[in-house]
Amino acid sequence: MTHEGHGRSQSTEEYLEALFKLARTDEGVSVGRLATELKVAPSSVSQMLVRLAEEGLVARDEEGLPVLTEKGEHEGGILVRRHRLSERFLSDMLDLPWDQVHQEACRMEHALSPAVEARLADRLGNPATCPHGHPIPDADGRLSDVPVRTLGDLRAGERGVIAYVAEDRPELLRYLCSLGLVPEAEVCVQSIAPFGGPHLIRVGGSEYAVGREVADRVFVVTAADSS
Repeated sequence: MTHEGHGRSQSTEEYLEALFKLARTDEGVSVGRLATELKVAPSSVSQMLVRLAEEGLVARDEEGLPVLTEKGEHEGGILVRRHRLSERFLSDMLDLPWDQVHQEACRMEHALSPAVEARLADRLGNPATCPHGHPIPDADGRLSDVPVRTLGDLRAGERGVIAYVAEDRPELLRYLCSLGLVPEAEVCVQSIAPFGGPHLIRVGGSEYAVGREVADRVFVVTAADSS
């Protein structure tokens, strides 16, 4: 099945979107990370990367790792834009809870034509971020990267403003919301227990102990990052 726009299959679009997003993480792109992200076998990833290279969408860097070409970067950015606009529509117009919009947007994004995408952005007021705080690429698929750190990387006494949170686990989103760990909230690390223990944080006038796994899924901007 192909979709209006670039005429790509849904599987190809999902790879381009994953490559675009993983390239903007500290860990970067690898066959293993793509396999984990897309929940497929590494052998399937390798086969798809060959196809994407043949279509001029993917190349290899000096270390042999996959990177998007200019063409692939553009298409990947457009797909991420459609996904995050879909999340905004589902959240802002349909009042769907923020822990449900990611999976629904995964289905919706592949059906959007360029014309519907443009009208949707206009109707929503051209939002800058998705409900989870992730920036939305512009109409050309370009994305201005914001320097962030994970909450888990902050030291005791450091504070920051939450930029975005990981959106792929509904149960985690519900938990973060219950603690007030949402975009634009200010959070301060009060103390960190030794030997990988929890972070004691203050947010919204309350204190909570959160484990490293949770802290590493919350991304913040600090004064040092934004200067």
